[in-house]
Amino acid sequence: MIDLAVANDKETFERMREPLAERGIRVRHMPVRERTVALDEPPWEPDEYDVGFVYPGRLMEGGVADALLEIPWLNDHDTVLTSRNKAEVLARLKRAELPVPKSVYVSNDVGEDELTAVFERFEPPVVVKPNSTTRGVGVAKAHDLDTFLGICDYLSLVHDYRATGDQSFLVQEYLPNATDYRVMVLEGEYVGAVERRLPDEAVSEGQWKHNVHRGAEATGVDLPDVWRDLAESVATELEIPFLGVDLLETADRLVVNETNARPTIDEETKYEPDFYDRLAAAIRTAAEA
Repeated sequence: MIDLAVANDKETFERMREPLAERGIRVRHMPVRERTVALDEPPWEPDEYDVGFVYPGRLMEGGVADALLEIPWLNDHDTVLTSRNKAEVLARLKRAELPVPKSVYVSNDVGEDELTAVFERFEPPVVVKPNSTTRGVGVAKAHDLDTFLGICDYLSLVHDYRATGDQSFLVQEYLPNATDYRVMVLEGEYVGAVERRLPDEAVSEGQWKHNVHRGAEATGVDLPDVWRDLAESVATELEIPFLGVDLLETADRLVVNETNARPTIDEETKYEPDFYDRLAAAIRTAAEA
């Protein structure tokens, strides 16, 4: 039996426990946040786990756990850090000639003239997105220059605090009426996808971000081969073993919006029939690395 360390005990933890147990992998919670850790008397034995699932989202806590355990991870520190840097991902994908939204990276502090020039590169509205947040946190839409500069002022205020780890953000084109998909890729191969759609009531109230954590519903879908190939190309380019690839589809375009190296696992019925067989095999490979 392989002992798999999972840093959180939310939906993914509960969903994967039984399917992986049936395949010889014991899923165990390894809490790393909101606790104290005596470094001279660690809460874990060095050999308590055989392999980690995905590196903890709080990188400082992850570093401590990693130092005390020295275990391999399916998605390690570097892969999580790569995916979290949205601008780096878009730059690498653009260089690889993969379709991405028109974007400008802003490293604060930037003056009003430069920000105005950025805004004028786009047809309003524009999307303003912190470079390294998740779950849609801090993402805003600006229909005019004054609103855009106001959002940038708030970001500059936050970035004035020197403890802020990332003092940058993205400005992107807004793709109206786009359909949002999360595509899952495991070791370079497509394993399933969901469409994330807001309830009609939320749309009528002006909501536009399709994050599940903000009320969007995820429905399993069967994507065309070309779309699957695109998601696989993203994972290969970024060299991330287990990756969620967010695609936006409009009437005439399909673009890669973001990636997530700590993706939530949805219900088993929303994936390919052999998903857990392949996930178990990938975990075993990581454990043997």
